Amino acid sequence: MEAFTTLTAVAVPIDLANVDTDQIIPARFLGRPRDQQRGAMFHDLRHAPDGTPHAGFVLNRPEYAGARILVADRNFACGSSRENAVTVMVDNGFRAFIAPSFGDIFFSNCFQNGVLPIRLPAARVDALRAALRASPGATITVDLAAQTVTGPDGTRDGFDIDPFRKDCLLRGVDEISLTLGYENEIARFEARRRIEAPWL
Repeated sequence: MEAFTTLTAVAVPIDLANVDTDQIIPARFLGRPRDQQRGAMFHDLRHAPDGTPHAGFVLNRPEYAGARILVADRNFACGSSRENAVTVMVDNGFRAFIAPSFGDIFFSNCFQNGVLPIRLPAARVDALRAALRASPGATITVDLAAQTVTGPDGTRDGFDIDPFRKDCLLRGVDEISLTLGYENEIARFEARRRIEAPWL
């Protein structure tokens, strides 16, 4: 997993509340291998029924090409618990999400996939989205170590994060790789237990 330290990148505003995971990746794409799901991100919002792109949808605008930060409205990624909602966005280059609130499962899945979900007050998120609409292609800087978000106008906001999750992101490890870091200690424990409790 790639470590997350500081990210300065184009940010894209999504001005829709209650975007659910089926909008992020519709269920009919879930049976495909991960490498074939990339084009399904926001598929039904980005495309008409005949497959032609909606020119007005923000993610189809060339100014936001290569965006790595998404700034959303409240309750982003609510709905079903599909981890694909995170991975399809990771596979499209996103590393950070900023919103007033998130679906709980999506929020947790972000950390398991090396991306950072940031909660900020609704008024600040509204201001960030307005700035991004006013200056398409503008960048935001996220500094995980300092726990700050710096907007296009230089305004800096702090955010809270669980210390354990922060440490894992900074080191680029998930809970499995963190556990495997104790492989020698685990092996010694199991060897001792076989001697002390052979009936187990």
